Amino acid sequence: MDETPVSRNRRPFTERLATWLLYPSSRPRAQSLRAAVDGKIVLVTGASYGIGKASAHKLAAAGATVLLVARSADELDRLAAEITTAGGTAHAYPADLTDMDAVEQLGRGLLDQHGHLDVIINNAGKSIRRPIDESYDRFHDFTRTIDLNYLGPVRLLLTVLPTMRARGQGHLVNMSTWGVLMPPAPRWAAYGASKAAFDVWLRSVAAEAASDGVTTTSIYMPLVHTRMSAPTDFSRVPGLTIDEASDLVCHAVTAKPREIAPWWSAPVQAWTDLNRPHAQRFLERRFRR
Repeated sequence: MDETPVSRNRRPFTERLATWLLYPSSRPRAQSLRAAVDGKIVLVTGASYGIGKASAHKLAAAGATVLLVARSADELDRLAAEITTAGGTAHAYPADLTDMDAVEQLGRGLLDQHGHLDVIINNAGKSIRRPIDESYDRFHDFTRTIDLNYLGPVRLLLTVLPTMRARGQGHLVNMSTWGVLMPPAPRWAAYGASKAAFDVWLRSVAAEAASDGVTTTSIYMPLVHTRMSAPTDFSRVPGLTIDEASDLVCHAVTAKPREIAPWWSAPVQAWTDLNRPHAQRFLERRFRR
């Protein structure tokens, strides 16, 4: 189904055990997923690779009409063909989500062709891990992450959200990161700020749209071994496979919880809020090492 740097079965036992303890995943039953998405129109951004691609396969297999969005037209066409061959329904919509005019045209085009969207999975994203002293001449690191991780999704939802609210139904799933819940970590300024911006935006909008039947789920995803995380060597760090991460997406679409996060994130967040100076000093010492 997808290329995955670390498969579920090839990981060492200790890593699989640590992952199971730290990041227990949740796979919905096949009949529950089908009941949630059969006949529904589901938009998946960042669908050409990784979590987006795996999620699109699973949602289409459960009866959803999946609308695939990413920059790579060839990969989207290949994915749409795979889904169609397997008996599903998929449509490819190549688009650059950092081009705000193109994003607005994409949203209006989707509504013109399909009438409405039932579920939107905001999965497209860009990650950058770089210390600030290597970023002084790289302002584009910040504009690229803010465009794709924040402004692009906002532009898309401003276009399609009115139709959802008018119909009185719709579900928005945002692929966030557990780092949003933790103290800001060194080297992640560009990525963390952009993900936090959309997280706050969506939670604010959710409070307004709830009265119109539009629900949201924020997935505070832990490390997932994908193409995006591969440039940073996380090979020995416990993390989810693409398959496990896409199970969480399907769980979000099926159960519609307000948020999905590692079980330990709430107590850790509470402790760091109460001990912010100590947490900051800890991060500073770690960075100096």
